[in-house]
Formats: sequence, structure tokens, C-alpha cells
Amino acid sequence: MTFRAPLTAGILLATASLAAQAQARPMTPEDVARLESVGTIAVSSDGSRIAYTTASLPDVTDGEENGSTEERLNLAYGPNNARAFLPEDIDVSGISFSPDGRMISFVWADEDEKSAVWGIPVDGGGQRKLAAVDGAGVRSYAWSPDGTTIWMLAGAEEDKARDKQSKAGFNAIVYEEEAKLTRLFSARVGETLDTDPKAVTIPGYVSAFRVAPDGRHAVVDSAPTPQIDDAYTSKRAHILDLTSGKVLRVVETPGKLGDIEISPDGTQLSMIAGVDMNDPAETTLHLVDMATGQYRALNAGAPEAAVDAEWLADGRLAAVIHKGAQSALRIYNADGSVAAEHDGGELILSSIQAGGNTIAVEASSPQHPTELFVWKDDGFQRWTTHNDWLKDIDFGKQRAFTYTARDGQEVEGVLIEPVGGAKRGGAPLILNVHGGPEAHDSNGWQTAYSKPGQVAAGQGYAVFLPNYRGSTGYGTAFSKQHTGNYTDPEFTDLVDAKRALVDAGIADPDRTGITGGSYGGYATGWAATALSDEFAAGVMFVGISNQVSKFGTTDIPYEMYNVHSGKWPWDDWQAMLEVSPIYHVDKANTPLLIMHGADDTRVAPSQSYELYRSMKVRKPDVPVRLVLFPGEGHGNSRAAARYDYNLRMMRWFDTYLKTGDRKAKLPATRPDLPAGTTGTASAD
Repeated sequence: MTFRAPLTAGILLATASLAAQAQARPMTPEDVARLESVGTIAVSSDGSRIAYTTASLPDVTDGEENGSTEERLNLAYGPNNARAFLPEDIDVSGISFSPDGRMISFVWADEDEKSAVWGIPVDGGGQRKLAAVDGAGVRSYAWSPDGTTIWMLAGAEEDKARDKQSKAGFNAIVYEEEAKLTRLFSARVGETLDTDPKAVTIPGYVSAFRVAPDGRHAVVDSAPTPQIDDAYTSKRAHILDLTSGKVLRVVETPGKLGDIEISPDGTQLSMIAGVDMNDPAETTLHLVDMATGQYRALNAGAPEAAVDAEWLADGRLAAVIHKGAQSALRIYNADGSVAAEHDGGELILSSIQAGGNTIAVEASSPQHPTELFVWKDDGFQRWTTHNDWLKDIDFGKQRAFTYTARDGQEVEGVLIEPVGGAKRGGAPLILNVHGGPEAHDSNGWQTAYSKPGQVAAGQGYAVFLPNYRGSTGYGTAFSKQHTGNYTDPEFTDLVDAKRALVDAGIADPDRTGITGGSYGGYATGWAATALSDEFAAGVMFVGISNQVSKFGTTDIPYEMYNVHSGKWPWDDWQAMLEVSPIYHVDKANTPLLIMHGADDTRVAPSQSYELYRSMKVRKPDVPVRLVLFPGEGHGNSRAAARYDYNLRMMRWFDTYLKTGDRKAKLPATRPDLPAGTTGTASAD
């Protein structure tokens, strides 16, 4: 009798474990298509309520109409205590609380109207329009501290004469010379809509603004034009007198500009910015004196990246810090000294909001996309749980993996092992290379339409996301190793990653593939040509194939010069050609699927045409295919195009990488779509 109960308990536990394993299943592209996550968050001034949006795409695999990401408003009162706060057909953005906390405001376009600021009481009642600009959509807004005024950043004024000409067929576009600047307005908030909001003069092209606690000043992010190159190289923070529209001072930071917040007493700004013109990314946290515009860095040179920051009511500053593939919440005192730091553990913190001294963060983990968490003294408390069905997924083990490159540099990345682990001889490996390269991959959720992640792990692949030279998260010195060094050492880091994973018994050296978008697409093109012997299959997305012609077709030539090439093409035409995949097509023996948004302005589709045509002519026996997505830009935004992409990517790897057969026949031009799917947005 003394042994019977423990034995029975053990049998029951074992049986339950086996049942759970039997119910678990691998993740699929259809699962990726229906994922939802926390989009944006806002905290009431007293910290008692948190509004947030859930972001998701229409599920085209279940017959829903194709479209882009939609955000739904929710209100949370505590852990697992949240409810939808608007009808499902209201797609919102820019959520905020009114200063008294009695209303949630948001931007919404009602049917065929322009977007405007709306509000809904937290204690019950319907939504109503709070502020609008006649003939123009509201892009962002801010409340005055006393709640009597809403400041709105709106689109350019309608050009009725131009509209009339266009309707008559005179619709020619003068490239880069017809800038449409944003406008700033203030509107009174009351029982009736202010139909005559007041215009405020603003400098250049303003992309963001914040109102100071005194209600008389604002801080605006302004660049000379709306061109993306100006946003990267010339955007500065301007301190503005809201009454006169006069710019009182400019914070003369030398490089890229990120998140800016105003302290509760209005004396300081927190500013995430680059340390100089050649800094690849805005990752250094600064404090700025509002009275003088003088600034100082708080974490310059540290092997980390500041991601987001928010002031607390007591004058302290909370910041999300990424340290390689991990993250932390750091609290600064008002003088810039560090008060405390809290490790994120298995969570990857991404953005932060505060109300009173309540700190809310968005965070993901290896087993769930972004959710809402609140910091408590004993750790991060989870408030939301979406995608409950993920509990049924059989996940591959995910962890940070560090290796030593050929020159002795330590390089880190995120490894997802195949479900059940790698078999003897290693698993087929997919290197998933991030873009930028001024970005990094963290050890959080790593599955998306263009990221094979757990879908690949469920099909027996290992996936590695390398934070190669040029990545952020390891300090400015590490990211600057990329400047002027196209392909080496950044792309030799990829080969060294493969070899380290082979040595660790994870990867099969003859079945290693590669994929990535933008700069990751460049890496893929390079791997499929110059490094072809190392890679058995590639899927290249919106990637660079010719560094010479790319300069003439991109919208970021100065940013390319400052932080990427370090020289102009005409300084050394031959050198630029030699770091282009098209130059090395003679070495290509890697089956390559090339995909591109037909309306991409960052990396023109012609980059994909060039590599495709070069391979078709010079290497007719190497499998290559070019897929264009009409209406998509530098990354797919619509549900059908994303799902289509995921299917094509996995099918390409199944055909050439899993089998190890570089000579396999091309798969069908159209993916197999499940019954009920509305269709696909792609074209071959």
C-alpha cells in the first residue's frame, strides 16, 4: 500500500505527458497567417488602466477578405482582465488617455471620411469625434495638459487645381520636387466639434511632436523634406513656441534621431539618437536641457542598444535596453545616474509606456508574440494572453548561440533547433539574416511570414539568426565594423556561423540554406553567388544585387554613404562592382528564389531583375525564379501576399535544401492554397 499511490501518480503523470505530446503539432504557414499580437499601449495618468490594441491581419486562409494589419482597441484593468472596447470594424491607431483619464482617444477614419481624433468614455458611452481638420487626415495628435485642446499633425492641404489637372490626364510626377508637408493645428475640445481649428507654423517636414507640461511649448521632429534620406540624415528636434510658431532652439544632434520624451517638469528631454553622422543607428540614450538644447549621452560606447524610454511621474526615466539577444528594463534618476536595472529573463522587451509610476511594456518570448506586461517589484506580470492555441504547438528549442569568427571576433545569434533535436549528421539549416544591417535579432518570438522560425523547426530544420558585424545591440563600435566593409567581415560571419553549427552537431554542412530581406536579401544574393559552395538553397527578398546601380535607384543615397559604403560609387567603380552579387554569378550553383515588392522604392525591383537575368543567361542550369508582389513595397503588408510568400519560401527549401538536391526540378509556379482561401496577391 505504501508504494501504490506514488506509483499510480507516476503512471498518471507519464500518461498525461504522453497525451500532451500526442496532441502537440508542428506550426504551419496557416498558423502564421492568423497570429495576433499587442500593437500599441497607453497608460492612464494614475496608472490604473491600460489601453492597448491587438494587431492582426485578415485570415485569408479561412476565407477572410485580403487586407493589411488591423488594430482593435482593448482596455485592461489587471492580469487577464481585459475587454474589447469598440466594435470589430473600427480599426484604430494613436491610442491615448485624456489627461483626466476619463476617455480613451484614438485616430480613426469613419467610412469614407478623412481620419480624425475620436474618443470613447472609459465608464460607458459611445465614441464621438473630438477633433478634425477639414480636407486632410490626422496623422498624430497630443492632448494639452489641461485637456481643453488637442494638437493635430495633419496631411498637406488639398491641391484642387492639381486634382483637376490629374483627372484630365495631366498627372505627370516631378520626382522629389513636389513635397507635401504636414501641418499642425490646435482644436478646442468640448461638447461640439471645433470646425475651425487654428493652424500653427511648423518648420520643414514634421513627423512627430509632443506637447510640454506647460502647454505652451512643443518638441517636434523635423526634416527639410519628406524624403526618407532627410529623415535619416537631417532630422532634428526643434523646441517650438506653440503660441507664435517660433522655433526657440534646435537640438543639434549629428546623426539619426529616434524616440524623444519630455520630462514631467518640462526641463529635460530623453532622446535616443546616433552619436555621430556615421553611427548606423539611433541606439544611444541622451538627456537634453530644454532651456539650452545641450545634450549628453548616458550609455555611449556600452555594448547595448537603447530601444525606448518613458518618464515616470516621480521624475525618473525608464528605458528598454537590448544587450545582444537579451533585454532589460533600466531605471535612471533625473540626473542620469542608474537607479536600478531589471533583467528581462526569457522576455524580450520592445516598447514601454508609463502612467504615474506604473510601467507597462510590450514583450515577446520564444513561445509567444508580443503581449502586455506590467513591471512589479517581483518581476514582469503578464496582463494579456492572445493566440491561446499556441499551447498546442510543438516548439523547437530556442536559445542564444555564440561562436568565434575567423578573426577572433565573438558573434552571437539566436538558434532554433528542430523539434525533437537535430539527428546524427546534423539537420538542414536555414540562416535567417536580418536587414539593415543596423538591426539585431533577439531571443524572443522569431516566426513571421518571411522568417521560417518555428514553422521550419516543425519540419525538421534548424534555423539560425546571426547578429553579424554591423548589427546593433552590441555597441556602436560593433555596428560600425560594417561601414566601408561590404561583404567582409559581415558575410564571412555567416559562413563562420554555419561552420560553428556544423561543429556543434546541429547543422548538416551539405544542407545549409539562407534567406533574408533587404540587407538580408543582399546577404542571400551574395551567398548564392560568391559563396555558392557553402549554401545549398537561397530565398532572397527585396535584396541588393548591384551596388553601382542601387545607388542610382534608391531613396537613401546619403544614408548609404554615411553609414554603409563610406565612399561614393565613382570613388572606385570596380570595388563597388566587386561587392555586387551580379559580379559573381559565374560561381553560382545555388538554387535561388528571388522575391520583391513591385512598388519598392528603397531597393528598386530592378535589383532583382538584374540578378535573375544574369543567372538565367549565365547559369541556365541553376534553378532560379523571380516572384513579384504587385502593390507591395519594401516588405509585404497585405495578408495574401504574406501567406503566399511563406508558402513559397518553405516549398523552395523543401525542394532544394531538405533534399540536398541542387538540380531538382522547379516547383509549381502557384502554391497550393487551402479551401476557402480568397486568393493570392502574387504574380510570377
